[in-house]
Amino acid sequence: MDSRSKRTTVTFKNSFSALCIMGLFAILSSTMSKNPVLNPFALSLGTPSDLMGIVASASTIPGILISLPAASLSDILGRKKMLLMSTFIFASAPFLYLLVTDWWQLALVRFYHGFATAIFVPVAEATVAETFPEKKGERISAFNSATYIGRGLAPFLGGSILFVTGYGFHSLYLAVGIAGVTSFLIALLFLTDSGSTMPDQPRTAKATTGNMLRGWLEIARNKGALAVSFVQAIQYYVYGVVEFYLVQYMMQVAGLNALAVSVVMGMQVVSLIISRPMIGRLSDKTGRRMPIIVGCIISAILLFIVPSTTRFEFLLLISVGYGFGFAMVVSSTSPLMCDLNSKHLIGASMGFLSTIMDVGQTLGPIISGILLALTLQYNLLFYSLSLLLAVSAVIFALARVAGERSPGPSLSTEPNANSL
Repeated sequence: MDSRSKRTTVTFKNSFSALCIMGLFAILSSTMSKNPVLNPFALSLGTPSDLMGIVASASTIPGILISLPAASLSDILGRKKMLLMSTFIFASAPFLYLLVTDWWQLALVRFYHGFATAIFVPVAEATVAETFPEKKGERISAFNSATYIGRGLAPFLGGSILFVTGYGFHSLYLAVGIAGVTSFLIALLFLTDSGSTMPDQPRTAKATTGNMLRGWLEIARNKGALAVSFVQAIQYYVYGVVEFYLVQYMMQVAGLNALAVSVVMGMQVVSLIISRPMIGRLSDKTGRRMPIIVGCIISAILLFIVPSTTRFEFLLLISVGYGFGFAMVVSSTSPLMCDLNSKHLIGASMGFLSTIMDVGQTLGPIISGILLALTLQYNLLFYSLSLLLAVSAVIFALARVAGERSPGPSLSTEPNANSL
């Protein structure tokens, strides 16, 4: 390798590291703005109980509305502009919470804040996929693990600030603002650097604004892409339910204390963080299909067992195992989506997948909450989740997912000179 190639490789790795750190602080900021502060803050504003759901879900709506258009625009305008826009929202939104005096204002701020993640995640994943064509499974998973570190730290930092300040909401949102501004400053330094190798060149003639809808239709008509999106939607439908109702089950049925519950849920996040890059690397070498199918089956079996135990150690093992099964699937779906669609639609592919994911994650707690309210039986709740996962595995296994390139799917043989 000559000196020029070595310099390119170093810049390449530094750029990826900067994107991961940017993602860590961005997701730390957005998660800390809601967990655990959102519920008590909304209550302190006198939010009617029947409208609490609006406040809680306000930030998820932009994901459904804007992920696909924003990621598609990154195919046209370049990734840098969209990432800068999203990190500006991460930096500015936290300070708007300081001005909130009524619940509807809180809902509006949450709605605005939701645009940050809706834009950032699919565009960042598209950037990584375009930059590392031979290792996109591993690198997308590593990036997502970095964001999960931020997601995992947020409840502990937020809870500590609330405890120390006696539920000082303004103090907490100032901390949220510091994390958001940090992400924005990294973006400014990194994305505006003339030596940066992140993709930002004008896109090809195929990726014009007039052809954006045709690109969406191309993805929507791709049966393989629809199968992957269906699996992703089911995964996040189930994950949204597990994240909320497994906690409730452990407290109400298993009788575990808050510390034990936090350990069970925290180790699930640790399992995700550790296993995603490993599974992503495996899918780069062996293909995407098998990790997706096996991950769905592992998760289905473990959630089926949940109502049969109330013991801490078993629930801990189930939670860790579920985190591993979930990681097997989501480490492979994003790179497979890139494999199945045209090179000029990488951003649109990630946006499409993100949109379907948000639909699943939004519907999961709502539908499962209704089911639990009607039946008052946790066993039916977890059995239904297990059935959904099993069905998704069967449907994906039977689907003719044409176009996967395995091993080492490639957009090019070497890192793009205009890439990250």
